[in-house]
Amino acid sequence: MASKPRHRGRVSDTITLYEHERASHRLSEVQSRRLASVGRGAVTVEPEAQHGYYSITAHNKVGTLVVDDLRVLIRSKIRPENLFLLLEVGLASDAWRQEVFDYETSADLLPSLVAFYARTLETTLARGLLRSYRHTEEKLVALRGRIDMAGQFRQAGIQVPVACQFDEYTPDITENRYLKAATRLALRVPGVALEDRQRLLREVVSLEDVADVHMCPDELDRIVSTRLNAHYQPALRLARLLLANLTLVDQLGKRAASSFLVDMNGLFENFVTQRLRRELRGRLEVVSQLNTYLATRNQVSIRPDLLFRRQGQEVFVADIKYKLTDEARARTADYYQLLAYTTALDLPEGVLIYCMADGGRPESTVTVRHAGKLLHTLAINLSGSPTEVAAEIAKVANWIRERVGTAPKHPRMEFRYSGNSPSYCPQTTL
Repeated sequence: MASKPRHRGRVSDTITLYEHERASHRLSEVQSRRLASVGRGAVTVEPEAQHGYYSITAHNKVGTLVVDDLRVLIRSKIRPENLFLLLEVGLASDAWRQEVFDYETSADLLPSLVAFYARTLETTLARGLLRSYRHTEEKLVALRGRIDMAGQFRQAGIQVPVACQFDEYTPDITENRYLKAATRLALRVPGVALEDRQRLLREVVSLEDVADVHMCPDELDRIVSTRLNAHYQPALRLARLLLANLTLVDQLGKRAASSFLVDMNGLFENFVTQRLRRELRGRLEVVSQLNTYLATRNQVSIRPDLLFRRQGQEVFVADIKYKLTDEARARTADYYQLLAYTTALDLPEGVLIYCMADGGRPESTVTVRHAGKLLHTLAINLSGSPTEVAAEIAKVANWIRERVGTAPKHPRMEFRYSGNSPSYCPQTTL
């Protein structure tokens, strides 16, 4: 539930909010417009009855907004170390201990994330710059590789330079281009510690043979993880976070605006997906965001967050939601959505997976009248340590295995809550 507004008297200031929190602040009309524009939906800015004051409401994104000399910090309600855990970069939780401390003391996520990226990049490139063969077409004085016949014919009889095609063993590959683009962007972030800035500059030198090109964040999804580039994965995931969520803009002369905003909905969904895929490997295939249809003749497109398959057959479906309602109950619209998934896929049951709310536990199971569909609700408590969060994910995975009958044979167990902690108890009729 949104908190009561906190009034602050100065125009140029730092505003600190938590997710879905509201604050009242004195702003100029220009600042209010630019803050709403730069925020890209992260905040809502509305005028109040008192002249010059505006209500600023944070939503489901966390990070930093800077407009002129006004800075808005939006913090997650979960523990800082678990926020870094949700980034799912593939490193042990103690790898970001210093960054968690910095974030707790400064409340600004961006410098902490840049510092984490700088250290991770330094460790990654210390193992050597990744190289691979890249197909190249170039006009050279001497023949190299094969003659590019089409290119040579286009020269209208001119024999030199020769149009060549060859595969070059080079560091100028997609992975390194991605890291260099993120490093260049990180160097433009204000407020980064001198030590981290020096780290980034050293790595730019290490990547000097890599082209400076614009990289789309989605290009990372096309990089196939192999034994050769496995050690690059943590740095690449952090680079994607920076490239996808950091915007630095110079506007109207000396006025600058920047934002680094992470969507907690997407972060939580990706984290749960990756962890469940890891836990269920070898037993169930976990497919995310598969497009299918609600109606016959491929009408009414639907896209469940998670589909669970056994031997190619869909056996279970799940939808992931970051936030419960204020009463800690699943939303009616979410039940409608899950019912549509179970009906279209001809499944007897499905589950809504939520992040645990402060107010209590969600309802466990709803039985749909006249259809008999079972719509379950589970919540993952992110208030514990990273080890405890991992245990929560494992319990959810075991519960899913129980529901589809892939777990070792023992008395069927049902996922239940006791107080604020999840537990198991024998299945009962609701």
